[in-house]
Amino acid sequence: MFLPVTCPVCGSLADAPCEQCIASLRSAGHLPPMPQLDRCAALYAYEGGAAALVTALKYRNARRIVPWLARELASLVGDVDIVTWAPTTPRRRRERGFDQARLLAAAVGRRRHLPVRTLLRRLDTHPQTGRNRRERLDGPRFSARPVDGWKILLVDDVITTGVTISTAAAALRAVGAARVDGLAVAYTAHDGCRTSAPGSATHRGHEPVGG
Repeated sequence: MFLPVTCPVCGSLADAPCEQCIASLRSAGHLPPMPQLDRCAALYAYEGGAAALVTALKYRNARRIVPWLARELASLVGDVDIVTWAPTTPRRRRERGFDQARLLAAAVGRRRHLPVRTLLRRLDTHPQTGRNRRERLDGPRFSARPVDGWKILLVDDVITTGVTISTAAAALRAVGAARVDGLAVAYTAHDGCRTSAPGSATHRGHEPVGG
């Protein structure tokens, strides 16, 4: 039996997000500076269609959208040596059967012909999803493998407070990273931050991370 492949946003027949939903996605714009990161970029504001994409990947195992997301993310990658990701908790990985940030990092690495390595280990067991802003600021803890002199691209699915990706970057810097750049599918704007108008992710004024 063949099941139809549908857009994870609107449900219409499409291999990835349909053209109408892609056009509705709102750019994340320029992210504010984040501790421990040399640069940080995200594709979309975490709202509407972008939130639906992330939710489909994380909770409905919609892996078919990963190559499309990786193509868009790869357009924001500059001069880096290696790709890694901010791992989710072991409990979340067991529940889902995969780590969505790892899938994204691996796909971005393939697109850019870059090595992808497991460099971080998550030491806490508390997922950030569902926590309020104050609880999120008491972020996760990571340990890292030695990375003397490497320029690292650190991938995650969503940046909300920036605590997870900044804490992961701090762990990489502590073991010798020369540079750490962050990259995510979506960013949750807050404290009055505005996002730019809808449009193609590859033509939104983003500087490539990794310069």
